[in-house]
Amino acid sequence: MKLQLFFIFSLILIFTGCNKNKNHPVPSIAFDITIDINLPSYNGLIGVGGYTYVNGGSRGIIVYRRSIDEFVAFDRHSPADPDGLCTQPLYPDVDNFLTLIDSCSTARYSMYDGSPIVDSEFGLRQYQTVYNGSNLLRIYN
Repeated sequence: MKLQLFFIFSLILIFTGCNKNKNHPVPSIAFDITIDINLPSYNGLIGVGGYTYVNGGSRGIIVYRRSIDEFVAFDRHSPADPDGLCTQPLYPDVDNFLTLIDSCSTARYSMYDGSPIVDSEFGLRQYQTVYNGSNLLRIYN
């Protein structure tokens, strides 16, 4: 009897599982870059709350400085456009720099953590970052 209940319960879990395992629509592009945040091209990262664009990923990367020693990096490829047909990658809202606007849909995302704010099933594809505490920031997946 216990074995039958376990079997039935297992089947229920399999057929009613949530979308957690659904593949992210933004392709995973292998890369590994290190930038010097003291260079003029990355001066947006000098202060906390700043951001800059970096080449890499699927449609480019936006890097945001969350704190003195913490950075996050997200692909600018729209999760609403898995085939990459939209010409405009995600970009910051001029009225709220912590929000990224998706011109391919009505979605908006948090630049702080990549989570969807409006109209998206998926958050942004995030990349790993390692800061050396001085001037070098490694971004990779």
